[in-house]
Amino acid sequence: MNVRGGRRSWLAVPVLAALLAGCGIRATEVPTDFGPAPSRVPCSLSDVTAPTSPDSAAARTPAGVPVQVFLLCASQLVTVDRAVRVPDGTAEARRRVLVAQGLLDELARTPTASETEAGYTTDVRGGMSVSGPGPKDPEDALRLSTPPADLASYALAQIVCTFSDSAAAEGDGHVVLGGPDATPLRRYACTPEVRSRPGSQVPPSSTVDGA
Repeated sequence: MNVRGGRRSWLAVPVLAALLAGCGIRATEVPTDFGPAPSRVPCSLSDVTAPTSPDSAAARTPAGVPVQVFLLCASQLVTVDRAVRVPDGTAEARRRVLVAQGLLDELARTPTASETEAGYTTDVRGGMSVSGPGPKDPEDALRLSTPPADLASYALAQIVCTFSDSAAAEGDGHVVLGGPDATPLRRYACTPEVRSRPGSQVPPSSTVDGA
């Protein structure tokens, strides 16, 4: 063991500390732990670097009518921007159904890489379709291929809040939904409680007169 060399190394520490102090730098004998880097805020797409791959929302969603859909993030409903295609000159009744189907397809679409990184998910499954009112239904009714009562609470909340806040409904925070054929219609509401607790707060609903 080189004792003299070791002593010279220890003697150099005070000298180095004095030099650092003269430069206005505080010396430390051990590395300082500043903790982990700040974590990104969940559900904030602004903190995610925009992807350059075709996985971006712009590349995956064709140009069309700007819409918003409700995805799940941190156990709440949060809106993201999307677009749906509606041919020019489409009659209003048909337009409502096309918008509703486009919204349903967007809800079932796997979130983009950036959305997934931010914590967004969806509970709406693909393959579901929507049609307009039946012969005896009110004109604002929409019928799903899966009865609303058979949907999981998260999926129902996503669909109700997305539809009620779009051109697929009357824009009053409600949407009239039913299942296929002649299943009963109900008027569903998207409330702040549903948006904040979609897993435990079922969208409130009421029967539709004359349906």
